[in-house]
Amino acid sequence: MAMDCAYEGDATRALVRQLGFKPVVPPHPRRRRPWRLNKRRYRRRNEVERLFRRLKSFRRIFTRYDKLDRMFAAYVSLALIVICLRSVNTT
Repeated sequence: MAMDCAYEGDATRALVRQLGFKPVVPPHPRRRRPWRLNKRRYRRRNEVERLFRRLKSFRRIFTRYDKLDRMFAAYVSLALIVICLRSVNTT
């Protein structure tokens, strides 16, 4: 589970482990015993955050106009397709 630096506390990391996940969070620089950070996995967190930012640029998703969950899910799928097509055209 990739987490923000704000969640690097011992209690939060222990809870994540208890739930069956492996925490991926950078240690605070002043920690006495810092742990190793899997930088490749932590970079993936940034990619997910950027995807959510792109999704929020679609006004209909950001304001949640649809009343039915399946209509909202369909529009999110459509928005993801548009985002993929845009990224293909720019490369």
